[in-house]
Amino acid sequence: MKRIKSEEYFHKKPDNFNCAQAVLKGFQQEFQIQDEVVEAFRAFGGGRAENGLCGALYAANYLMKKVGSESLNESFAKKAVYEKCKDIKHNKHCSCEECVKIADELVELEIRCEN
Repeated sequence: MKRIKSEEYFHKKPDNFNCAQAVLKGFQQEFQIQDEVVEAFRAFGGGRAENGLCGALYAANYLMKKVGSESLNESFAKKAVYEKCKDIKHNKHCSCEECVKIADELVELEIRCEN
């Protein structure tokens, strides 16, 4: 069965997942993420992740830790220019949905390379 990409979950009804939740939901099956964990990541959207990190990037890094991979900060910043939510929003380089898409693509690339 084909995986539903993270951006398809971002701010969509009925769940209205934020950026961090959408990334986890997009990889829920592959990483065996419980619904409770997806719900807990509601706290990390909108610039509330540790150190103001983009929530989508924060969730992607969480997934990378689960497989023992390095953070995706550098790869993410190459595409989104910034790592912190405040900087991304202030400079309007890309939308939150684009950040979710970037995070999804980077995680997908990492897990494909590992297999």
